[in-house]
Amino acid sequence: MTKTSSIAKFRLSARLACVGVVVLLAPLAACTSGTDRVITSSTSPNDYRTRHPITLVERPRTLDIFVANGSLDRRTLDRLRQFAAEAKATEVTPITVLLPQGSGHDLPARAALPSIEQALSEGGARGYVNVGTYPVIERGSAAPVRLSVDVIGAKVAAQCGQWPRDLASGSTVDGWDNETYWNFGCAYQSNIAAQVADSRDLGAPQADEAPDVQMRMRAIGNVRKGTDPGTAWTIKNTNLGSAGS
Repeated sequence: MTKTSSIAKFRLSARLACVGVVVLLAPLAACTSGTDRVITSSTSPNDYRTRHPITLVERPRTLDIFVANGSLDRRTLDRLRQFAAEAKATEVTPITVLLPQGSGHDLPARAALPSIEQALSEGGARGYVNVGTYPVIERGSAAPVRLSVDVIGAKVAAQCGQWPRDLASGSTVDGWDNETYWNFGCAYQSNIAAQVADSRDLGAPQADEAPDVQMRMRAIGNVRKGTDPGTAWTIKNTNLGSAGS
């Protein structure tokens, strides 16, 4: 065999090896070509506080009162005082009072404005009150005097009642992972947000009050004298049978 034929066979073997590598890589190239077939699925957090967090938002608090003959009854005055007391702690802007315009009862509503401002002041409102009007479409209707104030409120960011996945599936194992469902804890978080007195307590606690210096010095004095610094509580037992006799 000549040297030239040996070189020719070597080149042919190298070409066949390259073709084999290309053939082996062809299926891999087919997998990577075209649209990505990877399917991803989102999983909900297990902690309901992360899935349905309570957020602080600025929203208006409103109150509608009805005025008759320019005077306010006791029930209306109590509602005004309560409205001012609730808005005092979380007040962001002054209270706005809107008087009806075009209802036929505009004069009695305007005559009751001083009584409204006085009741708000008695309830704890401070500063000034914005007074404006709003149009009444149906003349002769009992249009109320509308009060509003922007306060810091709490609410759940997500909407309750959402079911993006079934609790369990009969034909597949989807939902059989023994994890909390999406809507779990949403109603609980919503109730907490609605019932809290001061929504700002959810963001940070209130400041501590100054300590009682007299109580502190009394306890220190008793320790120095060698007596018990605790408070002596007197308990008197009462016979239940003689109660009310």
